[in-house]
Amino acid sequence: MPRTLYALIPREGRPANDALLGNFLEYVDDRRFQLYPAQESAILELFDEKNVILNTPTGSGKSLVAAALHFKALAQGKRSIYTCPIKALVNEKWLALCREFGPENVGLSTGDASVNRDAPILCCTAEILANIALRQDPEANLQEVIIDEFH
Repeated sequence: MPRTLYALIPREGRPANDALLGNFLEYVDDRRFQLYPAQESAILELFDEKNVILNTPTGSGKSLVAAALHFKALAQGKRSIYTCPIKALVNEKWLALCREFGPENVGLSTGDASVNRDAPILCCTAEILANIALRQDPEANLQEVIIDEFH
């Protein structure tokens, strides 16, 4: 059985981006994924501390790019947030991220439900994210954000 992303997070110190990129690419190899050029480029940019806007068709692997950012953030002690306006998609992503990173590391907040809200990875609706940003401003702990399904 292939290892989860959580299993590939170094347990000692604060790992450098290059080491984390190597671990993430090991995950890709374990799963026998073949990265598309857009995925490869986006992942390299993220591990180079750059912002990325990935506008590719459905089924082109944006979720794997998002997983790379969650992986990097968790390994470096940062908080990452997945958000979209659709509750069903937020719930679906929460379940998927729980499988990869463990339920203790992933929270959910949709307005209808809240589970482990202070977890290092948070899945929430766009409305919840906007409320967090507006209410908490600099203390919001919004370091890495993946915004999905915005048109």
